[in-house]
Amino acid sequence: MPRRRIGFWYRFAAVICKPPLVVLIKRDWRGMEHIPAEGGFITVVNHNSHVDPFAYAHYQYNTGRVPRFLAKSGLFKKGLVGAAMRGTGQIPVYRESTDALSAFRAAIDAVERGECVAFYPEGTLTRDPDGWPMTGKTGAARVALQTRCPVIPVAQWGANELLPPYAKKPNLLPRKTHRVLAGPPVDLSRFYGKEMTPDVLKDATEVIMAAITRQLEEIRGEKAPETPYDPRRERIEQRRRTQAQAKTQAQAKAQAQAQAQDKQAEGQSK
Repeated sequence: MPRRRIGFWYRFAAVICKPPLVVLIKRDWRGMEHIPAEGGFITVVNHNSHVDPFAYAHYQYNTGRVPRFLAKSGLFKKGLVGAAMRGTGQIPVYRESTDALSAFRAAIDAVERGECVAFYPEGTLTRDPDGWPMTGKTGAARVALQTRCPVIPVAQWGANELLPPYAKKPNLLPRKTHRVLAGPPVDLSRFYGKEMTPDVLKDATEVIMAAITRQLEEIRGEKAPETPYDPRRERIEQRRRTQAQAKTQAQAKAQAQAQAQDKQAEGQSK
């Protein structure tokens, strides 16, 4: 597959980043044949380590179709980092936008220009205790349904063993293996032509996340939970548990006070 649209800044970043990645992690990379040789497309990738964007970018770079990641717009304004972000064609996300689709206008434009845009649909590191993909956000589905471009599901595992989520120190030894498996395009045709309502976007996102999870099941050789971890649901449940605990403590305190008052009254009557 020929290299194309890489440019100076991406090659410069590769010179900086590839040597330590080659030293720190071994590679078991599969599914590159599913990366389109031409035209715009999206890759949707699970996220389980602060290292995996670099490790995944290495994989994608080697296909010749470099990824354009979505990143906070503020990063594009900071000196050398900003110059590198702009030079490598990364895509700023303006979170202050009130129009959810316009926040991804640059991503849509990139796909329509024939670029690859890489999405982390979870939006952050997975909170699932066992590292499985959790529920996704709808940004990738929005861009996919707007452009009708191929959506390539990609699962990765191993960078999280080098640097577990939220860990401060890497586990360098023994040397870890970064496993990547790209799959065939996700079939979203059932959603084409429909109004992009919250329900449609939610359903399309669930199809995308299920495809990523199947790829990760193959890498790990085990089944994922039937119901993906949902941070919003977990927050609600945690709030309910906290309220129930507070109610129980209040009842216990009231009961103890009542018992104390009964004893005091009994003592006075004697």
